Amino acid sequence: MSTSNTSPPPVSPYLVLGAAIVLPASGHVILGVPVRGLQFLFFMVILAWVTAKISPPDASFVGRHAGGFLIYALSILDAYKIARIRTAKWAHNARPEGNDTQSGIEPHT
Repeated sequence: MSTSNTSPPPVSPYLVLGAAIVLPASGHVILGVPVRGLQFLFFMVILAWVTAKISPPDASFVGRHAGGFLIYALSILDAYKIARIRTAKWAHNARPEGNDTQSGIEPHT
């Protein structure tokens, strides 16, 4: 008895990556986890404010807000990772039942 995967494919990880780079937290919104994106935005603002208060006055804009940029980079990686995992799970479940071989090598009988 074979079961076919009738679920639609997940959102492309590259689309999520591009959205997360262009607009913070938008990758998480596309993935359907907007609360996680909001949490990242909250910590971006908080850490950017903290580093702006403790950085020297002659630091560059990026240096003054380094904490926010760090969380921004982590949020991009997080959204992309979630999208890649969902795609891999979907591809794994789409395989025909009983096909447990990896790279075409059959098990010993």
